Amino acid sequence: MPKVSGLAEAGETCPSRRRQRGPAFVRVGLLTVGWLVVAVLGLVALLRLVAWDSAEPLIVLDALTLVVYLPAWVVTAGALIARRWWLAAAAALIVAAQLAFVAPEPLAAAPVPAWARHAPAIRVFDANVDQSLRFEAGYLRAIEQDRPDLVTLEEFTPPALQAMVASGVLTSFPYRCAAPADGATGFLIASRLRLTGCRVQTVFSDGSWTPYMVQATLWSPGGPVALRLVHTLAPFPVSWREWSAALAAVGRSVRASGDSRMLMVGDFNATWDNSGFAALLHDGLTDGAAARGEAADMTWPNGAVVPPFVRIDHVLTGPGLAVTDITARPGFGSDHRYLVATVAIRT
Repeated sequence: MPKVSGLAEAGETCPSRRRQRGPAFVRVGLLTVGWLVVAVLGLVALLRLVAWDSAEPLIVLDALTLVVYLPAWVVTAGALIARRWWLAAAAALIVAAQLAFVAPEPLAAAPVPAWARHAPAIRVFDANVDQSLRFEAGYLRAIEQDRPDLVTLEEFTPPALQAMVASGVLTSFPYRCAAPADGATGFLIASRLRLTGCRVQTVFSDGSWTPYMVQATLWSPGGPVALRLVHTLAPFPVSWREWSAALAAVGRSVRASGDSRMLMVGDFNATWDNSGFAALLHDGLTDGAAARGEAADMTWPNGAVVPPFVRIDHVLTGPGLAVTDITARPGFGSDHRYLVATVAIRT
């Protein structure tokens, strides 16, 4: 009988040891994953500092700064709960880096300038209408309802122009810079106010010329406005060099103009966390959404399943203009939300 009892006791210890080994294995696995997350995101943050947007993967990661570092928050919380202090400190450092990267955008919020409250203003309607799908009638209805003074469209195709002409919506906009194109490089500027000097700007990269901007002079009630409609190609592996060259050319255009009444709108395929876009702000342009406290009003994607999580469509102004209100609204058959903004002109 004692021998039987001894066997029973010995048999009971095996499952207990297995249960102990199981949780230990899980803890080691989670710790390894936590350090791996910290190492990868730490490298991303370091490359942001020393090689900002210098390669295609970095461009995308930088544009997604608001979301790409979120795993570090999870690791920080988990490490604190598990009392893994070194891991918690390392993950918290990544969190601090993210906050430092994204802070300038929300901190740019400011009251509407006093002069803008009584200045003449124009209403702007800007949309990337998506060349891959047919032009949706929803944009026609939205334009009629919003009654903008200025309509700017990107990825504007010949069928889209035909649809707008047939609808009659363009009769209210007698001044136009129309540069439709098959693919993603077409543009339209339609205005109730006089337009002059329309020119499509192209950038040469990888053996071809790519349109990236239309420039014109808009004769507003407050005086002439240097208008720029921008659409840089998305920074995919096949087009990131064009993207970089186009943003650099946009910056040169701003510096060469020196016009305080600069209005720059469109799909930049860039955020505050991309070097080329940050350079535009450094050159004196103001991001209308950020200035009005709407930095979190994202414009892409426009799907019903995945909520918008990045803001790549912008209305930028020189010091002689100010966005007084701006909102992003659901697009029609496009992967972008569209923008409606009121812009005051300093006289």
